[in-house]
Formats: sequence, structure tokens, C-alpha cells
Amino acid sequence: MTSRATTPDPSRDQRERYSANGSRTRATYLITFTCYGTRVHGDESWSVDRKHNVANTPMLDAYFGRLFYERTLMDQRAYLMDHLRRNAVLEAIIERCRQRDWDLLAAHIRSNHVHLILAADTTPERIMNDIKSCASRSLNQLGFDTPERKRWARHGSTRHLYGRKNTDAAIRYVVESQGTPMAVYRAEDLRCPER
Repeated sequence: MTSRATTPDPSRDQRERYSANGSRTRATYLITFTCYGTRVHGDESWSVDRKHNVANTPMLDAYFGRLFYERTLMDQRAYLMDHLRRNAVLEAIIERCRQRDWDLLAAHIRSNHVHLILAADTTPERIMNDIKSCASRSLNQLGFDTPERKRWARHGSTRHLYGRKNTDAAIRYVVESQGTPMAVYRAEDLRCPER
């Protein structure tokens, strides 16, 4: 049997993280996902589709034809979060991180997207899916929306943060560089792993 972490493996993000001795290791991530219909391929804001999802390459250009086509595929209006929804989502994220023993370092819930920085011993894709599910469940339980409501865009952005300097810069970006603060969380005790 080969060790899971001794050689680079392009599929390592598809499973939990392990050290060379087989024990789970924590990694720090910047995770961003948008609300359903708020960033559509072809609009003025940057976006990435499946064919343009390569690091250090250009994002999609604005193109009205693609925008019109993408909007015709939407079966619900775009989802935006008001003050009460943003706070409910933030509370659900804080609770989920506590339940999973993930170190939430920062979060900023905006009207049309969510930024998270956390350290965990699982893949960022699993974290993002879990967070989206628990946030939706909380909004349902609080009666803000019906369970059929689409709230989140498919997937999102998951970036590994290596070292304290990169983590601190990402925290500043999430907490201080998003415009007027909305629902914001910043950990008092930053326990991100050193690399």
C-alpha cells in the first residue's frame, strides 16, 4: 500500500488530507460561493465556466448573448440575502464549524456571496457543500424561504492558503476589503496551521 501524501497527486483535493504517517492534517482555505443567479456567465462581473477554470488564465468576458442564454436557463429569480438572512447564515456557519471542529478564522456574508477562511482536516469541496446545506437548512427552519428555493450557485472557489502571511492577507481581504461590512466574523485567536 502506498502512502497517501508522499507523492503529488492531482486528485488529493477529492479526499481527506493525510500526512506521511497517515494521520489527518489541517489545511487552511479561502472558500467563496455566490448566491443563485447573481453572477451569471456573460455578465459584467468576472466568472469562470468549466472550460475556463485554469489558474492564472483570463476570466470570461462580458457577452450579452451568453448572458441572455444563461438567464433563460434560470427557473427562479436571483437570490439575494437581506440583513436577517445574512445573520442567520453566519450563525449557521459558526455552529457548523464548531460541530465539525473546524477553525473558522473569518467569514463575511454579503448580499450575493459568502467568503470563509477556515482550517479543517477535510477537503474544501466537502466543507463548501456542508456549509451550503446547513445554511439552507437554517433558512428553511427559520421560515425565510421554502425548501424548494435555490440559494447557492453550483460550486464556488476553493483556495488553499499556505503560511501565516497568506492567511492574514486573506483575512484582511475578507473582513476589510468587501465594502460596507455586512455579517462579519473574525476569530480572536487565529489558530491557523503554520507552514
